[in-house]
Amino acid sequence: MTRNSDLLLTAVSPAIWGSTYLVTTELLPAGYPLTVALLRALPAGLLLLAIVRRLPHGIWWARSLALGALNFSVFWWMLFISAYRLPGGVAATVGAIQPLIVIVLARLLLGSPIRGLSIVAALAGIVGVAFLILTPRAALDPLGIAAGVGGAVSMATGTVLSRRWRPDVSPLTFTAWQLTSGGLLLLPFALMMEPPLPFPTAANILGFAYLGLIGAALTYILWFRGLSRLEPSVVSPLGFLSPMTAVILGWWVLDQQLSPIQILGIAIVLGSVWLSQRAQQLPSVRKSAPADPAIASER
Repeated sequence: MTRNSDLLLTAVSPAIWGSTYLVTTELLPAGYPLTVALLRALPAGLLLLAIVRRLPHGIWWARSLALGALNFSVFWWMLFISAYRLPGGVAATVGAIQPLIVIVLARLLLGSPIRGLSIVAALAGIVGVAFLILTPRAALDPLGIAAGVGGAVSMATGTVLSRRWRPDVSPLTFTAWQLTSGGLLLLPFALMMEPPLPFPTAANILGFAYLGLIGAALTYILWFRGLSRLEPSVVSPLGFLSPMTAVILGWWVLDQQLSPIQILGIAIVLGSVWLSQRAQQLPSVRKSAPADPAIASER
C-alpha cells in the first residue's frame, strides 16, 4: 500500500477514539475509571488472543507487559480520571501535548531528527484543540490536570516503544498481546480500588461492547499497523483528529452548537495534521559525509 493509504487507515483510529467521550458520558456509569478501562481492554484482548492463538515468547513477555501498561493500563486509567474530573475541553487540551512528547522521545530512543516544522505543527494542533473545546468557564482540577499529563506521557512512551520494539508477528497478534497484558494489569487495581459495577443496563452493555470491539480491538490493530510502517512523529499528530471528531459528534448527535471559534479550531487541527505530515517529507537538516547506504537503512 502507498504511504497515503497507510496514513488514512491509521487516521481511522483517532477518529473513532473521538467517540469515546460521547459513549462514556452517555452510555456508561460514572465513577468507575479503572473498571471501565479494564472492561475495554481485557475482553477485547482475550477475544483477539483466541483468534490468533499465539502467545508471546522470550523477551516479548516483559515487553508486552510494559507496552500493555503504557498504551492501555496507565493511559486509560489516567484518561478516564481526567475525563471524570475535568471538562472535556480541558482534558483534551492537556492530552494534546502528546505529539510534542513523542518528538522528544523519538529523538532519544530512535534517533529521529527534531524538525522545527514538526514543533510548529504540534503547537498549532494544541491551539486548534483549545479553540475546539476549551471554554472560559472551564475548571482546572489539579488532579485531573496531572492525570491528563500522565496519560499523555504514558501513551507517547508506548507509541515510541511500539515502533522501537517490533515483533515478527501481525498487528492483530501484537494488539492481542498488549490488550490482554493491559487488562490483566488493571484487574487487581479495579477489584481493590473500586466498588462492583451496578447491574448493567442495555445502554451500558452497548457502550462496553462498542469501546471493546471497535474502540479498542479494531482501532489499535490499525494504530499498531501504522506504527509498524510509519514513524511515531508521523502517526502521533493524527491524534488531534480525536477531539475534532468528539466536537463534530456532539454537534451531530447531541445538537450542540458549533461556534465560529470551533470551526476555526477544526481548520487549525486539519492544518496542523497536514503540516506535520509535510514536515516529515522534508529532508532533515544534517551535515554529513557522502551518502552511505548503511545510513539510509536506518530503522
